[in-house]
Amino acid sequence: MERAREGWHGWDEYAAFYDWENARTLGRRDVAFWRRMALRARGPVLELGCGTGRVSLPLARAGVNLVGIDRSPAMLGRAARRAKALRRQLTKSLRLVRGDIRDLPFQTRSFSMVLAPYGLLQSLLADRDLKATLDAVGRVLARGGTFGIDLVPDVPNWREYENRVQLRGRAAGGARLTLIESVRQDRRRRLTTFDQRFLERRGGRQTEHRFSLTFRTLSVLQMTRRLERAGFVVDAMLGDYRGRPWDEHADVWIILARRR
Repeated sequence: MERAREGWHGWDEYAAFYDWENARTLGRRDVAFWRRMALRARGPVLELGCGTGRVSLPLARAGVNLVGIDRSPAMLGRAARRAKALRRQLTKSLRLVRGDIRDLPFQTRSFSMVLAPYGLLQSLLADRDLKATLDAVGRVLARGGTFGIDLVPDVPNWREYENRVQLRGRAAGGARLTLIESVRQDRRRRLTTFDQRFLERRGGRQTEHRFSLTFRTLSVLQMTRRLERAGFVVDAMLGDYRGRPWDEHADVWIILARRR
């Protein structure tokens, strides 16, 4: 496999299709869980990699004082437009910030909770990037505050394939979309790359959009060790969004850690 690019590459191109694809895969299964967790926080909440606002907007509507940060201007632009359309329903403050999660532009101990939903930390492809992010979270999180992490365990188990039609359907505005996907694995480096082609048909015209997304998967044990080295205490490991205990066959890996 060719050397992977940085983990944020491809997300600007993905922005136009992110919500369409996730509505057909993940949907909103995780939103209620993060809403419950965030409403328990006694202070502002930070969401890392807030993207199009899939999680942050429902939390803000529920009364969470939330800041969302993302590197992608295309993703944030979509979140901002959605927030503007819902502004009368937002009962608490919602601030969207463009920035790097490895160097968070916030004051020390300014958040009661930090969230990293839906495999966000798996977009960090090197140990140095993960360490920098955990250190940054530890700096902006108040003592005793919670760091909630959600990992996608099945990514490294995907079989390699080429040009498989994964999804078809109608998008907003009347376009018809087809997702054609290829998967490559680098087992040694624990990297999984999804090469995606979205075919967009409007009337008799077809446009093709190509980009790649790469993810790195660490085991729960590896991730908890890195959290402990960064000054966190792991309080819970869950295996689904209903709060069941984690095991090696769990559908999701949720880690709740506390800032010392």
